[in-house]
Amino acid sequence: MPKKPANKPVPAADSAQPATGAAPQVRGGFRTAAVIGKYGGACIAEPILALAAYLRQRGLAVLFDPDTGATLKAPASEIADVARMSGEADLAIVVGGDGTMLGIARQVARGGVPVVGVNHGRLGFMTDIPLADTITAIGAILDGNFKSENRLLLEARVQRRKSARARPETLFEAIALNDVVIARGGISGMVEVSVTVDGTHAYTQRADGLIVATPTGSTAYSLSAHGPILHPELHGLVMVPIAPQALSNRPIVLPSHVEIVVTLDRATQLDHDIEMPNVNPASASFDMQTFTELREGDEIVIRRSPHGVTFLHPPGYNYFGVLREKLHWTRMPTGGAARKSPRRKTPSP
Repeated sequence: MPKKPANKPVPAADSAQPATGAAPQVRGGFRTAAVIGKYGGACIAEPILALAAYLRQRGLAVLFDPDTGATLKAPASEIADVARMSGEADLAIVVGGDGTMLGIARQVARGGVPVVGVNHGRLGFMTDIPLADTITAIGAILDGNFKSENRLLLEARVQRRKSARARPETLFEAIALNDVVIARGGISGMVEVSVTVDGTHAYTQRADGLIVATPTGSTAYSLSAHGPILHPELHGLVMVPIAPQALSNRPIVLPSHVEIVVTLDRATQLDHDIEMPNVNPASASFDMQTFTELREGDEIVIRRSPHGVTFLHPPGYNYFGVLREKLHWTRMPTGGAARKSPRRKTPSP
């Protein structure tokens, strides 16, 4: 396994206050910010332009991803690919939804660039700053007033053997922040998979698929499949079956250091009047953004990546507050006596 590179140091907080009426200077040590907008989101041009103007006012250089840069008609010198962002930026600000965050967080992880999320999507688990609070929240972060949170990534490879005794050949590799999902195809029946954990056989199951999720991904597809929520600071993974044939197949929480190998033993093809030779009976997906087709006998090897993602949150961020808001949990009363339920009146005879 390659040696993990040192992440870029996240600047410490600075309690100094800017002079009244003057544009505050960089207090947190950030010098270059990469701003990444929602793909094809022309409607976010105005808030991104306002954010970029504020960053420049604070003394930061600004870089845009190619799609956002084209939308804003930014000069070529300010348009950067991921390699340049990872090398020059010490802060990445994502303006979009969780999908946008998933895409960029994986890409800048190798460069150790911390990321901040401004919500311009629907749910906003990872893009936790409301759009209306952008300038206030980013200003606090630039001042060094933030909460830093490290999230683990998964790395996975799909490998195939030409024969039972042949060495496996790697067909596809990817990293994931949320999950790796092995699932049946659109016209197939259940898939049968065998799972080993650190070389020890765990189980064989028939199901619509299997999810291997990080703590970050435990509130995504895994949660919909009745998996548990893992706190982001927990170094663990969870394996969650998707609609298993046996109800005794339950989610399993594992330590993050294990290697999981999922072998596609069998993928049943449903009977159809029309043959579809180009449709594979199963697939593997990574954060639901990259996909590869699977054949019987293919192995998906999953382990924790040596790289991680650092999220920066503004003051007042609370993980349980995010869960309450996004999952619409019932909130307990904050003060006063608990209200008693009114008694039902018994109708008179």
